[in-house]
Amino acid sequence: MRVLIIGGGGREHALAWRLAQSPEVERVYAAPGNPGIARVGECLPPGDGSPAAYLSVAESVDADLTVVGPEAPLVAGVVDTFRARGRAIFGPTAAAARLEGSKIFAKNFLQQSNIPTAAFLAASDAGAAHQALDRFHFPLVIKSDGLAAGKGVVVAADRGAAEQALQSLKPPFVIEEFLAGEEVSFIVLSDGRHIVALEPTQDHKAVFDGDTGPNTGGMGAYCDSRILTADRTQVILDRIIRPTVLATGFTGFLYAGLMMTPDGPKVLEFNVRLGDPETQPIMHRIQTDLAPLLLDAARGRLAEQPIAWKPGPSVCVVLAAGGYPGAFESGKPIHGIAQAEAAGATVFNAGTRLGTAGLETAGGRVLGVTASGADLAAAIDHAYAAARHIHFEGMHYRSDIGRKGLKRYPATI
Repeated sequence: MRVLIIGGGGREHALAWRLAQSPEVERVYAAPGNPGIARVGECLPPGDGSPAAYLSVAESVDADLTVVGPEAPLVAGVVDTFRARGRAIFGPTAAAARLEGSKIFAKNFLQQSNIPTAAFLAASDAGAAHQALDRFHFPLVIKSDGLAAGKGVVVAADRGAAEQALQSLKPPFVIEEFLAGEEVSFIVLSDGRHIVALEPTQDHKAVFDGDTGPNTGGMGAYCDSRILTADRTQVILDRIIRPTVLATGFTGFLYAGLMMTPDGPKVLEFNVRLGDPETQPIMHRIQTDLAPLLLDAARGRLAEQPIAWKPGPSVCVVLAAGGYPGAFESGKPIHGIAQAEAAGATVFNAGTRLGTAGLETAGGRVLGVTASGADLAAAIDHAYAAARHIHFEGMHYRSDIGRKGLKRYPATI
């Protein structure tokens, strides 16, 4: 089959890398793609990036399946556009994508569906939000309602921080109680009725070690089956995932950002696509052929069979541009990828481009260095050993990705 991937970041490179290994896949295309994807497939211009433009790309290569990476095309209705033309596409409709496109919609859905989540109030503007602050104890959480590339959330320790957040974020707002516990990224794929769960992952959103500093799109993640017990996984499926899928007819990747509280799992947010950087370690571990699985789901005939996984965990360390998640410069030459991959890692391109002198930076999150190991400690060591081979001006990364897990799990599987 011919597969088109919409998007051009690290998540899409990881998808292309895995799908290109499928014996069922004749050719992988990506729009717009990136230099890393160009190593395993063909990158195509996305036109104006509208649903109609992506449909035109799919028709130009006669794609048998299109897989949508980022959230914006989903919210814009790309799945509806493809389905109206009878083309197979994996992702949710615009109506179901509101679970990510509007946090107010998602919170109201959770409340009305009796799905556990944090207490909240919606505020249409800063004035209403200031009044809502009095209804909560600090710390509390403030979110922008719309899409914000993973950076529209602030945990405010006190009123001063909350008022500053209301100035920096865009209204409308959601004001939430702060939930304590362990955060887990739980992702499934669905055809609207049937569900297949992926292995749990844990993202690291804050820019600096120890979960300090502002939130980013994600500075790294690890995938390890021991993050959740079988019992906890079943609770999540029964109380959160299945009710959401059945109520919305959700198709595609449904990502529940969860807090494992003393009262059980509670939803922090929904995403309607694979996470980035969670995709990188997931794709590094998965053994089941993903291509026919996604095609079956797009056609509404997903079989609820477990996926096969490599036994050892995988870790992704994001190498970011200087200044990220604030202002950053592009065009910095990148060196050492070949040496990092010779050391056993897979280096996924995220914010890169080809310049006159070769590969250079073109985004805030530049590369995702991903490696596996017999246990979590080994996977962490392999990822960081590889990362140390790579250099570009201003490069920075967290040094503690996955290290909380070392305190929770035994050294070996």
